[in-house]
Amino acid sequence: MKNLKLFALVAVLVIAAMVLAACPQPAPQTVEKVVTSVVEKVVEVEKPVEVVKEVEKVVEQTVVVEKEVNVEDYTTPHPILSDVKVRQAIAACTDRAALIASVYPYVEEPDTLLMDSPWPKSHWVYSGPYTDMPQYDPEAGMALLDEAGWTLADGAAVRANANGEALALKFTTTTAQFRQTWSAVFVQNMAACGIQILPNFTPGSWWFGDTTGLARRDFELGAFAWVGQTEPAGRTLYACNQVPLPSNNWEGQNYMGWCNQTASDAVVKATNTLLREDRVANYDILQKEFAKDVVSIPVFNRAEAEAWSANLEGIIPDATEYATTNLHEWALTDGGDTIVIGMTQEPDSMLALVSSMAAQRLVDRPAKGVIVSQYAYDFQPVLQDGLSTIESGLATNNTVEAAAGDMVYNTAGDTVELAAGVSVFDAEGNVVEYTGSGTVPMLQLAVTYKLQPYTWSDGTAGSVADIELGHQFDCDRESGATTFILCDAIKEVTFGTDALETSVTYVPGYQDPTYMLFPFSLYPSHQVLADGRNLKDVPAAEWATLPEIAETPLSFGAYYVTEWIKGQSMTLAANPYYWGGEVKTPNVIYVFVADTNQAVAQLLNGDVDYLDDSTLGAGAEVQTVIDASKATGAVLYEISPSSTWEHIDFNLFTK
Repeated sequence: MKNLKLFALVAVLVIAAMVLAACPQPAPQTVEKVVTSVVEKVVEVEKPVEVVKEVEKVVEQTVVVEKEVNVEDYTTPHPILSDVKVRQAIAACTDRAALIASVYPYVEEPDTLLMDSPWPKSHWVYSGPYTDMPQYDPEAGMALLDEAGWTLADGAAVRANANGEALALKFTTTTAQFRQTWSAVFVQNMAACGIQILPNFTPGSWWFGDTTGLARRDFELGAFAWVGQTEPAGRTLYACNQVPLPSNNWEGQNYMGWCNQTASDAVVKATNTLLREDRVANYDILQKEFAKDVVSIPVFNRAEAEAWSANLEGIIPDATEYATTNLHEWALTDGGDTIVIGMTQEPDSMLALVSSMAAQRLVDRPAKGVIVSQYAYDFQPVLQDGLSTIESGLATNNTVEAAAGDMVYNTAGDTVELAAGVSVFDAEGNVVEYTGSGTVPMLQLAVTYKLQPYTWSDGTAGSVADIELGHQFDCDRESGATTFILCDAIKEVTFGTDALETSVTYVPGYQDPTYMLFPFSLYPSHQVLADGRNLKDVPAAEWATLPEIAETPLSFGAYYVTEWIKGQSMTLAANPYYWGGEVKTPNVIYVFVADTNQAVAQLLNGDVDYLDDSTLGAGAEVQTVIDASKATGAVLYEISPSSTWEHIDFNLFTK
């Protein structure tokens, strides 16, 4: 997903973009390739880029068991889908391998794309297998339907209950051809088990609108996609108090209406502790209950493909990190000194804080520098001198007494003054509404972040002043940043004297799970611009238009930008002062091509050496690459599960 490989300067979380993506928690730091699993808003985009923080809103769910005169909408159990046997049957009747084959005919091992929980099997949070999630077994599915009272009369095509009512369900998704294709196979699967599916293909603007479709739980079976992330989150998706209802102004993303108290308690605990061991244990409980209740079928991970010349080595395909992050390790086996990378998109700026493009990250990672990497759904320190975890002793999370007038982090995800009526999480993770007097025990994070020594591409050693400038610019309201959640949550920040470190104390209640990541960008505080001004003295509002920042910035990474010919190419040269070791290939050229077909043609002709997954995609062009690879061996490719996963949700309630 590198269009969703978010490692911008906002770490994550969940979440979430949809691909429809969902928006997860804007995390405090640079997160370099995104996937969260969750989001605040749902948007239909092919590959999301920036990871945003899941703003957890606490609401009350009204549960009504029996239909009453003034019963609230979506609190009446669905006459068909409220039966777990029916949901299990639908899952057992779904041939997910066939669905995968319908959209990815070139995938030889569909099992690599199958899921049995809301998180891929390579994620640190996954503790499966979760065998309660039914696999394809239509005989078992039909037996479950018989048990549930939905039988198939002789000569009939659709099952019915004792009252003669047909087993028919409306299936809603978008008009996207990709989803219509696999949905057609799903409809056939259901027909084979005696279930009539009524397809409803709607515009994305309606399905993901603020007041329509999913947001109003206007569906029976609903198909869309979440984008997984390194930080799983999940509270707004699966907690009982996150079910959208008229009474809570439709807040939350638990569109299924699923209230399993065991699962709900587990996800609340998982998102209110920063200790990895406790989080894994609680997410395991959630995944077990998810599989047992079958409230959603994880249909498959979307596939993503990248390709490169057989003459190029060192590529590390990964779902959550941009391929060029280890560009300094790429080498041409024929001894060549220039790697050519083809891209169908061009960066909009080299100032990462104001850009959300995957194309920007593909250049920014090697040509500006990497503080933390994000391979295999986990974080690894690069320039950061170890992750600043509680376990490492670089962070503390102590209980303090918050009183009226103190700045705190509320349950809505905002830093506010503690006053009567403000809801916060107390030190035990409980939601508390402050009365206006006395104190509330709350957790307060204090973290020390350290960097390894580095040198800018002009030969100037990195300094604490660079960290200070990063804090100053990133938190300036005129910088162009899209979120200031982290900045607002900082109560106090102090900078080292000689050592490259900074210490941050956050307001009580701020418990971002990516707290261990260095929170600011690095900018060359010593840099003098062409007009004679020092960068640190330039107003933040001007930075986006400075050539020295937006086009050819100084770098602490393996490369730096030497030339950018707009609309054509960007040229990188090895940074002679790179702190991270040997740069195997001294020159890199990014060329911008019109479309995927042209990019593939240039790869096969030998004009470019590499195409990332945001350029190659997962369409018919992949088959062209595969055929060429088998015929000549001149190109190599990798098809792997992306962080984006298709799923079918069951709405457990009806109007």
